[in-house]
Amino acid sequence: MLHTELTDRLGIVMPIIGAPMGGVAHGRLARAVTEGGGLGMIGVGSTATPELIDREAPVASDNGRLPFGIGLMAWALDNRPELLDATVVAHPMLVSISFGSSGPYVGALHAAGITVASQVQDATGAVTAADAGVDIVVAQGTDAGGHTGTVGTLPLLQLVLDAVDVPVVAAGGIATARGLAAALAAGAVGAWVGTCLLACPEANTKPEARAKVLAARETDTVLTRVFDVAQGIPWPERFAGRALRNRFTDAWLGRETELADDAGARRELVEARGAGAFDTAYIYAGQGVGLVRQSVSAAQVVRDLGEGAASFLAERFDALFGGELRPR
Repeated sequence: MLHTELTDRLGIVMPIIGAPMGGVAHGRLARAVTEGGGLGMIGVGSTATPELIDREAPVASDNGRLPFGIGLMAWALDNRPELLDATVVAHPMLVSISFGSSGPYVGALHAAGITVASQVQDATGAVTAADAGVDIVVAQGTDAGGHTGTVGTLPLLQLVLDAVDVPVVAAGGIATARGLAAALAAGAVGAWVGTCLLACPEANTKPEARAKVLAARETDTVLTRVFDVAQGIPWPERFAGRALRNRFTDAWLGRETELADDAGARRELVEARGAGAFDTAYIYAGQGVGLVRQSVSAAQVVRDLGEGAASFLAERFDALFGGELRPR
């Protein structure tokens, strides 16, 4: 079985963390990831309430039986400290503070005995997060779904591993055992996965969106601010969102300033979300979406990733070194 600094620190079997996808990763998905041997996380969006944390944390932990994590956004916490308060009360094993400065929040989380992670999108961000005292840095490449940066996962992972001394988890485009094996071989202590969980029955994904995910190819995503602009969500401009390309992105990509003043387009997006009309509504997904071809439980996805990576690495070591460096 795979053994890394991440599995030791979190007490998990597989070096896999389920990404805290806002609106998708609620308690049920988090629990399934943990039951598969990884660590599941609840995603807390900018408009979420403390009540969501209060409701979903017991589901994720199976009423205190299982560990879990919670993902928060620094830029939202700056004006919504109640989300951090509710998170501390829920006492997750891991909290990620990403997309802004994690520094103001690390102390309170450490005081509560909570491990802190931060997603970063460049080497400078990694150094800043490490200097702020985070325990785990997540190198999130632009391959990832949802809000991200512009550097690919593989070059970013190499840069971050060279830049910081804290454990580094790889994120973005990891959807199969080969991807996990590659990240571990490069020096990451684990993987942060989201897109490969979108089609799982435990995900808070509408059936229409699940079908779109299963049909999508790796070339069907786009990095865009269109959906944030249309909804008036004040995401920092440097973090665009990777989503499945659709009619709405085709119409408005490059016209964000005009979109901000178009009430009709904003109304169209709201109505499409309510109706599950995903030719207009958004589905955030990474470039690994082309590898997602079936709807199976999140626990099975995690087991397949971990067990497959262990077998693949052992086989490759045998092939490369004649078995002399086979992992023990």
